[in-house]
Amino acid sequence: MSAEKATVEQIRERFDHDVERFSNLETGQSATIDAPLAMDLVCSAAAACTPKATHLLDLGCGAGNYSLKLLEHLPTLDVTLVDLSQPMLDRAQERVASQTTGVVKTIQSDLRELSLEVNSCDIVLASAVLHHLRTDEEWSAVFEKIYQSLRPGGSFWIFDLVLSSSHEVHELMWQRYGEYLTGLKDDAYRQHVFDYIEYEDTPRPLVEQLELLKQVGFAEVELLHKNSCFAAFGGIKR
Repeated sequence: MSAEKATVEQIRERFDHDVERFSNLETGQSATIDAPLAMDLVCSAAAACTPKATHLLDLGCGAGNYSLKLLEHLPTLDVTLVDLSQPMLDRAQERVASQTTGVVKTIQSDLRELSLEVNSCDIVLASAVLHHLRTDEEWSAVFEKIYQSLRPGGSFWIFDLVLSSSHEVHELMWQRYGEYLTGLKDDAYRQHVFDYIEYEDTPRPLVEQLELLKQVGFAEVELLHKNSCFAAFGGIKR
């Protein structure tokens, strides 16, 4: 990974100008392998594991796609939407408020600076957001904060870019991802995606994140899906 990474402000600015693309449930994350499948799996698992949920916290909510999908299962949830981008939050609030009888709240914040009340929510979703965390301390602090925010019986679900633990498998997975991007558009698009991953993102190995879920206290950890360098997984608090 490059030593020079994008600042929070630079990442915010990119997403401020990409609201329309991320408002499409099917194609909004076309550069992400199996995005519609992962969203369905994550939201189905969240609803199955936390059927009596009343409060959803959607971290890095973007235009609200994951909240909308979960509301198909649990249509009365109160929803707290968190994102760096105010235009994304505005679109998410508009879309989500029309699909729930609950209260919708928005918070513009970086995850690292976000203050969460203990035992305040039942489901936490984090799609394509945790890979923006940088240091070991940030990863641990955010996972711990999310665990503490959940009520007993609550669950935390992630879909994200992940690394492989071994160098050989990592190279194989990135080769396959590059082939996917080229097939989606062309070699120039593959390079474009790889360049902004290098500039913005610091993903961690899937196994490391599963272990971190256990370390902060999640009694049960589940892997829902993995394809190439993307995975859907989570933990349940008992």
